[in-house]
Amino acid sequence: MSPDPNKIPSLRRVISGGQSGVDQAALRAAQKCGLACGGWCPPGRATESGIIPLHFPVQETPEEHSPDAPDIPRSQRTEWNVRDSDATLILQPKHLNRKDPGTDWTVRCAERSGKLLLICDPAESSAAAKIGQWLRALSIQTLNVAGPSEATAPGIGDQAYALLVEIFSKIDVHWPRGACAEDA
Repeated sequence: MSPDPNKIPSLRRVISGGQSGVDQAALRAAQKCGLACGGWCPPGRATESGIIPLHFPVQETPEEHSPDAPDIPRSQRTEWNVRDSDATLILQPKHLNRKDPGTDWTVRCAERSGKLLLICDPAESSAAAKIGQWLRALSIQTLNVAGPSEATAPGIGDQAYALLVEIFSKIDVHWPRGACAEDA
């Protein structure tokens, strides 16, 4: 029997910075689908809307700001998550009405470090297929997922979560794991 071409054979871990919106959606989707997850977050587990929930296994950086981006909030965690991943997926609406310096910094970090980068609008009908093909073609093992916060793009968290569960449910794991949990 030939392997299922829709399976994603290599992805093992999802990391993110823990911000509301896309970051927490990625961690929730990974947990729901039985993938390892984690990443770096700002000191005190701070987000623009409160504290990152403890069930997300993220580690605090020693500083909030990177020396390379002192004016961008939470920039050190962004740099470290790009550094510690094989690739970065940014989920961002094409027609975002607000400037998002955090997501822009993520793009710059990936480009400057020569890391793989895909920017995708989660509302596109082809988003799941496009991301799945990218993950399969590049044999990405650790994926950093980033994008705007809920305050910057209201509703982005739910949209990103649904898309990522669709993608992560196709992970071809080599250890015992059930289907994506219903209530994770």
